[in-house]
Amino acid sequence: MTVELLGIVVPLLLLMFLAFKGVTLLILAPLMAILAAVLTGGLPPIAAYTQVFMQNTADFIFAFFPLFFLGAIFGKLMEDSGSASSIASWVVKKLGSGNAILAVVICCAVLTYGGVSLFVVAFAIFPIASALFRDAKVPKRFIPGAIALGAFTFTMSALPGTPAIQNAIPMPYFGTTAFAAPGLGIIAAAIMFGFGMLWLNRRASAAMRAGEGYGNHEDAVLPPSRDMRTQAQNEGFDLNEIEAVQEHPAQPGVALAFAPIIIVVLVNLLFVELLVPRLDTEYLALPLFGETSIEAVRGVWAIVVALTASILFLIAANWAYYRDLRKTLNKGADASILPIFNTASLVGFGGVIAALPAFGLVTDSLMSASGGNPLVSVAMSVTSLSAMTGSASGGMSIALDALGESFRTMAESTGTSLEAMHRVTSVASGALDALPHNGAVITVLAISKLTHGDSYLDIFVTAVVIPFVALVAIILLAGVLAAI
Repeated sequence: MTVELLGIVVPLLLLMFLAFKGVTLLILAPLMAILAAVLTGGLPPIAAYTQVFMQNTADFIFAFFPLFFLGAIFGKLMEDSGSASSIASWVVKKLGSGNAILAVVICCAVLTYGGVSLFVVAFAIFPIASALFRDAKVPKRFIPGAIALGAFTFTMSALPGTPAIQNAIPMPYFGTTAFAAPGLGIIAAAIMFGFGMLWLNRRASAAMRAGEGYGNHEDAVLPPSRDMRTQAQNEGFDLNEIEAVQEHPAQPGVALAFAPIIIVVLVNLLFVELLVPRLDTEYLALPLFGETSIEAVRGVWAIVVALTASILFLIAANWAYYRDLRKTLNKGADASILPIFNTASLVGFGGVIAALPAFGLVTDSLMSASGGNPLVSVAMSVTSLSAMTGSASGGMSIALDALGESFRTMAESTGTSLEAMHRVTSVASGALDALPHNGAVITVLAISKLTHGDSYLDIFVTAVVIPFVALVAIILLAGVLAAI
């Protein structure tokens, strides 16, 4: 059994290492899945690839492609209309250079909560952050921590209603919506934001009192390094366009810029609360529609409708601001392909691992360690796999694909709220994913022209330690509420 466990661990470690080196997951995931099948002897290699890996990959694409597709188009429309720049400029103007760290965090949070890709946000916000930090004499090495806090944490996994894929993946497993357990989500978000700001402000203040200024750095975003180019391209973005992100020469007013974000949240909520109860959805039980139910699909439907409504609004309201709408739509659509195939490939890898006999020992150990608490079980599984893969969505997908039914059964048998299961799962996905090999971490450091030694400590605290504290806090709170 020890040898079989090594057959799982070795491919996982190789996946982490080679992904850190910039090898695309489209190559890595199937190769590591086949390697695991060979090392453990648990599955015939070719069958593991064609019948298990590809089936799980296809199932994920089937379930979530509309969200990746519409989300990428929405983000590109926000970027090319100048709405993203307008929001960033307004936040900076209101908060002023004296609140440089807070301004950067708020800019990143608003844009990512509105559905703009964190890669686009990082490229768009860095020049603003550089100018703010330089004027306020805040050391540049704190910029990556501020971007990470605003883009990688509470807007990704905690705030109710966020269209982030990390908030969407649990929905079909638990029959929930993007607004699942809003109280727990808001509390987790407050912990992440509050303690993250406290950490960054205290660290920056101490550095400034010691006489450290912005530092002797080049402020311009230089041509990207090979590692940075590989990481961003692996996420499906065209670096030649992203490098050119700057303040839009003509851009909408701030009210018009915020409107699409508000529409996403409101339409999402109204669809779930007002429209779904009035729909006749008995037809979903037919084989043609997958023999499912409205509870399983309403969350995804709500985000699809909300993003579609916001996209139509963006096009209609900002028609004059687009230089080439056709190109914008095409680029947005194209940008959705690599991200979903990367994540789906990780899910395929997880499907092979879950099919190996040795995986049963791993799951039994996790279940035993949790003491039968479904919230602890799902948190341990998701955080472990997210840390190994360096991907919040990938780790969560692997865990839910392998153990989703078990988690739901445990929750129902213990009377645990499925909404709480959703929120804990989502927050857990972002608790240990931002380790040094995480693609977003590498890219943000590369954009800033800083090293792990310069800035990773602040990323680690704001995007790993504090989110983990928030995860523990909401698990404890959910347990207290269940006992009342």
